[in-house]
Amino acid sequence: MGRRFGRLWAAYAVSAYGSGLGFGALPLIAVLALHAGPAEVSALSAVGPAVGALIAVPLAPWVEFRRKRPVMIAMDLTRFAVMASIPVAHFFGWLGFVQLLVVSAVVAAAKIASSAAGGTYLKAVVRPDDLLVANARFESTNWSSIAVGPPLGGAAIGLWGPVTTLVADALSYLFSALCLTAIRDREEAQRPAGRGRVRAGTLLDGWRHIMEHPVLRALYLNNMLVSGLIMATEPLLAVLLLGQLGFPPWQYALAFAAPCLGGLIGSRLARRVVARHGRHRVLRTAGTLRAVWLIGLVLVRPGVVGLLIVMAVQLAIVINMSLYTPVLATYRLEHTPAHLVARTLSAWSIGQQASVAVLTALAGLLADATGPRTALSVAGLLILVSPLLLPAATRATADRTT
Repeated sequence: MGRRFGRLWAAYAVSAYGSGLGFGALPLIAVLALHAGPAEVSALSAVGPAVGALIAVPLAPWVEFRRKRPVMIAMDLTRFAVMASIPVAHFFGWLGFVQLLVVSAVVAAAKIASSAAGGTYLKAVVRPDDLLVANARFESTNWSSIAVGPPLGGAAIGLWGPVTTLVADALSYLFSALCLTAIRDREEAQRPAGRGRVRAGTLLDGWRHIMEHPVLRALYLNNMLVSGLIMATEPLLAVLLLGQLGFPPWQYALAFAAPCLGGLIGSRLARRVVARHGRHRVLRTAGTLRAVWLIGLVLVRPGVVGLLIVMAVQLAIVINMSLYTPVLATYRLEHTPAHLVARTLSAWSIGQQASVAVLTALAGLLADATGPRTALSVAGLLILVSPLLLPAATRATADRTT
């Protein structure tokens, strides 16, 4: 698909594997280095991304009307700087919880802006017929980084201390920026309509486009509910498996890392499955199957059987999610006008991140009151409603959309 896509993919892969190594590093540092309690760790997991989503709202039109490659480079360098500040502060004994919150918020906002710019740039450098293949490659890279990164990161933390993986994560953004800098092209910035500054209404144009498009609206609402509930179960499982059921840390890491290899299966099959069954059926079927397995987590028990239950549930979710996500990403790009792509992708990411933050906080409160297994049951039952939010059809809308 060309040298530009190859370097864009390389930049994504470098940062993805760095993030995989640093997966969960901020809460871990809060516990090990700052001796933070459950309330502070929950705040770090929810408040930081929520604030980052708010910061990203005014960034959306800024990204839209600028050249996308420099925006991605700037966001990589921003993440490199703030992530690198933690090991430096830790070395000099200056590290505090407020710094972790600030870093979490800045990284979340930069990720949204970078993803929006990257999606827009991808649409410009890849032919329409290759969009699904490109998105599938990004998806497989993402899941493989999650499968490989956390176990290696855990081993590195055990050998060299809690800030080790943050050094690797920070450097990955620097190398990503270098990969993007190596792309040589003449990219022109889109200009806002009219004269003067970007009008205030452009802040909401991404959400307006989503809500006015019946299929994107349904997919958006479904995605917020599913992503929020799945991510909300992670801290609940940590408390249940590590605290109440006594799983050793290596088994806990294995339970989440090994099933991520299923992401290679789903993403690699995406193009063939769409060619055989059609995009509408894939969105409906895989979108449903990625949600129905979560309730199985309430069956987890001590020992090998419990470990296998968690891995089986996670594997089923990951396979269907990795099949669904590139099809969704391709449909979203195809049905978004070029002048709205960055704002639409920003609105999508902001909504998803806010949903994760809110539902994680609510799940934590419910778990405190009733226990993690009850909270898992509620999340598993609520997510069964999500298939009702999937669009009844995409073909008719596709025929009407230019």
